[in-house]
Amino acid sequence: MNETDFAIESMGEAAVAVSFGHVISPDIHQKVRLLGAYLDRHPFAGFTEVILSYTAVTVIYDPYAVHLACGQNVPPVQFVKDTLFQALAAAHTDVLPPPAVVTIPVCYGGEYGPDLALVSQQHDMAPEEVIEIHSSGEYLVYMIGFCPGFPYLGGLDERIATPRRRSPRLEIPARSVGIAGMQTGVYPLATPGGWQLIGRAAVDLFTPEHTEAPTLLHAGDIVRFTPISPEEYAAIRGIQP
Repeated sequence: MNETDFAIESMGEAAVAVSFGHVISPDIHQKVRLLGAYLDRHPFAGFTEVILSYTAVTVIYDPYAVHLACGQNVPPVQFVKDTLFQALAAAHTDVLPPPAVVTIPVCYGGEYGPDLALVSQQHDMAPEEVIEIHSSGEYLVYMIGFCPGFPYLGGLDERIATPRRRSPRLEIPARSVGIAGMQTGVYPLATPGGWQLIGRAAVDLFTPEHTEAPTLLHAGDIVRFTPISPEEYAAIRGIQP
């Protein structure tokens, strides 16, 4: 990998970010995941964690632990940067495992998707067409952020891309499926938000009691949405008629 393909910069005294550009794309995201996976498998002294985003990997470390490992002559941040150069050289030849494909049942429209009509009107199409387009796509999980388990998904068909609401809602119900520009996603928790809500997922995306795997989705997963009826939604959620 050429040095012009990435940039490494300090983010305070306990973090370094490796950026692969400013364009959201599967190719750049592949580089992000390769480096993140490599560091998870080959942690350096003082390594704490990696945080993956659309185009960058932020590496968190313990400066004192790094100092003890590298000695007096090398500043901890320089040691981490040098280590990351070596990791980049090794990581780009790795092969990632096939992505997990996760199917999420969604009840579109009605009380569960109050903005479906607005999205349909904006694009001069029937609500059923919006549902068909949205549920026929395959979406790459670029990152988890904003709140626990919230997936930022790429791959939305531009025919239904819709701007955020001018005035965000103070509370969006958990599992709401929304559109914001060229992104789609699912709110795992009840939070404020400004995305256009077109449906409600029937499965939980964040279960903190499952301590080993509290989030349903992870960066690199592929998501498919499948439409279900209100009756099917109620049955899955255990809602009494």
